[in-house]
Amino acid sequence: MFVVLLKFSDNKGRAKEFMEGHNEWIKRGFDDGVFLLAGSLQPNLGGSIVTNNISLSDLQHRVNTDPFVEANVVSAEILEITPSKVDERLKFLVG
Repeated sequence: MFVVLLKFSDNKGRAKEFMEGHNEWIKRGFDDGVFLLAGSLQPNLGGSIVTNNISLSDLQHRVNTDPFVEANVVSAEILEITPSKVDERLKFLVG
């Protein structure tokens, strides 16, 4: 599983221009069963996404197609996590 950090860059002021495409990109991630959680980094630092069921190379490609990433509104960092202990409600993550 992966955590994607989308941190605002100096182009943050252009976010509104690309918001619709970015939201469609997020929706596609959920529709495809890849995104498990998406939310904002506080205070107003950008966003984050928790993913599952995708390889690192496929995720890198997907992230690079985010309109925010393409327009340099955010910089993306992908962190890989190998779960070893989880709450019962999240057992599906440790396949």
